[in-house]
Amino acid sequence: MTFGESSPGLAGVVAFETEIAEPDRRGGALRYRGVDIEDLVGHVPFEQVWGLLVDESLEPGLPASWSELEVRTGGHMSDLQSMLAILGGRWGLRQLIDVDDAQAKEDLRRLSAAALSIVAQSARGADLPAVPEATVLEGRTAAERFLLAWRGEVDERHAKAIDTYWICTAEHGLNASTFTARVIASTGADAAAALSGAVGALSGPLHGGAPARVLPMLDAVAGSGDPEGWVRDALGRGERIMGFGHRVYRAEDPRARLLKQTAKELGSPRVEVAEALEQAAHEAIAEKHPDHSWTNVEYWSAVVLDVAEVPPPLAPAMFACSRTAGWSAHVLEQKRLGVLVRPSARYTGPPARSLQEV
Repeated sequence: MTFGESSPGLAGVVAFETEIAEPDRRGGALRYRGVDIEDLVGHVPFEQVWGLLVDESLEPGLPASWSELEVRTGGHMSDLQSMLAILGGRWGLRQLIDVDDAQAKEDLRRLSAAALSIVAQSARGADLPAVPEATVLEGRTAAERFLLAWRGEVDERHAKAIDTYWICTAEHGLNASTFTARVIASTGADAAAALSGAVGALSGPLHGGAPARVLPMLDAVAGSGDPEGWVRDALGRGERIMGFGHRVYRAEDPRARLLKQTAKELGSPRVEVAEALEQAAHEAIAEKHPDHSWTNVEYWSAVVLDVAEVPPPLAPAMFACSRTAGWSAHVLEQKRLGVLVRPSARYTGPPARSLQEV
């Protein structure tokens, strides 16, 4: 691409250099600050992975804390987005341009911890009384505290499913929501503005919404009893099979591999049909698009979240909980860069004309 050329969606345009995450385009690995996620899952909890990404250290990581959900909007993502903005004002968070890195990091830590408790309360709903803060803080990990705030009890299988999912989806480079967070941070706005804006970008179905659409697909395949036929018919109708292909990976998504392994370890009843559909779809898609025929993180995320009995509408908010780590790391990186993000646009509208011509 030469200077002046446009790239719709900024595809292929390198906007930043980053030290945070390194996806291997040919598949096989995803590293957080050089550490392979396979060395993290099952060895350290999500809150310490948050620390690795944001602090470059497992300690202190994300603290155990509680923030009350005071505003219910009718949606999990809008609950989270509105409360993050409210907390920024209530806590008197100063703009990033006016604070040092240590204060920015502390602001992001508080907001990220709050996000987990906010989503858990949103999931619990308004019909049930809130679980006492003291009970929630008895949880040993962020995943356990999330379950306590949501259901008042912890199922260890569910906690492992959530923890694994959060680690696998904590960071993945410059996607739509992360770019949004960096753009907002580049203006010098406060940390709450950056994170709430990122939640807004993530709320769209084309970014982070696929897991909510995978389970109905698996149910349809199970009902048909014919994965190959179901795939053939779906592609024949021009439908997209959710959870396949990725704009970064040209082979197996390493996160999908870890989540598939977790689904098997936790005894998901959907593994058999998921594997059958995975094979049938991979073979069918590979005939025309070999680089986009592999399952991605969203496919097996749906199965793992199902183990934890996470309803599909809650999936995007669960993604937001995990991605607070990547967003926070990128906000800090952008703050240190100190450059306003200001891309150009090439005008393609009408030539100069008079008002009478309109």
